[in-house]
Amino acid sequence: MPKEFTYRGYTIDELRKMPIDKFIVLLPSRARRSLLRGLSKEQSALLEKVRKAAKTGSTKVIKTHCRDMVILPEMVGLTIAVHNGKEFTPVKITPEMIGHKLGEFAYTNKRVVHGSPGIGASRSSMYVPLK
Repeated sequence: MPKEFTYRGYTIDELRKMPIDKFIVLLPSRARRSLLRGLSKEQSALLEKVRKAAKTGSTKVIKTHCRDMVILPEMVGLTIAVHNGKEFTPVKITPEMIGHKLGEFAYTNKRVVHGSPGIGASRSSMYVPLK
């Protein structure tokens, strides 16, 4: 039997029922300060979309540019497409992500994979066989 997820001693159901101001106290200092300062227009618009999707039980992907939004318990189970500067990266929200920011899960740069040098790249590439 898998162990049930808890965040600071509370189950996910308890966290969902908890008022937001009581939940903020459980967060790490950076996320707590971010939420105590209030939500921006973009963040509150995203939160409204999340609440609407959670209420209707919709599996529709929510697109957002709001990378600095702290992941709240009501977002768990949804898929949010976070913009990484070029495209929207789908992020499936799991309970372990609570307290982190959305941008942490949508990387803005790819890993560099270098190929073989092309013709005329340098003097040393003169001796690299062409396939």
